[in-house]
Amino acid sequence: MIRDIINDAEDRMKKSMEHLTKDLASLRAGRANPAMVEKLSVDYYGVGTPINQLANITVPEARLLVIQPWDKSIIADIEKSIMKSDLGITPSNDGNVIRIAIPQLTEERRKELVKVVKKRAEEARVAVRNIRREANDMLKSSEKDKLVSEDESKKGADEVQKLTDRYVKNVDAILQTKEKEIMEV
Repeated sequence: MIRDIINDAEDRMKKSMEHLTKDLASLRAGRANPAMVEKLSVDYYGVGTPINQLANITVPEARLLVIQPWDKSIIADIEKSIMKSDLGITPSNDGNVIRIAIPQLTEERRKELVKVVKKRAEEARVAVRNIRREANDMLKSSEKDKLVSEDESKKGADEVQKLTDRYVKNVDAILQTKEKEIMEV
């Protein structure tokens, strides 16, 4: 019973880490990365569709993204979607492909991105803490329903706290890595 609660909490904390990692990969750090644009939604026949389902996204150079749509008629829609996004980049097209040159980040933009990264890391920490709270609530209700003893409940809560500490440290490590990547000139 307690082991199930702890395993469930750990699985959910892992998913929070994966989400944070994917989320931070989509942030522009001065290098071209397909994750920056692949989740942007394009209105395709009245349905919001991610770019990665409509086109091939490649990185021929360190600072260049090339988007080659399978249906040439949606080039303008993809461009519009990129312009509306908060990426701060301007696409150009030649009728067949869209090219996105990733400019060097200014010091001011780097600091803004670091703030965004810190905010997302804090959201991940909050998610981990919420999982801890829910696991502890489940342990307390199990104890209250006489399914486990008070000692077992206490040991379970201690394990959940150790898990929480470990995953919060992981968030901090991911944050430091991304911060270093963004501030690198």
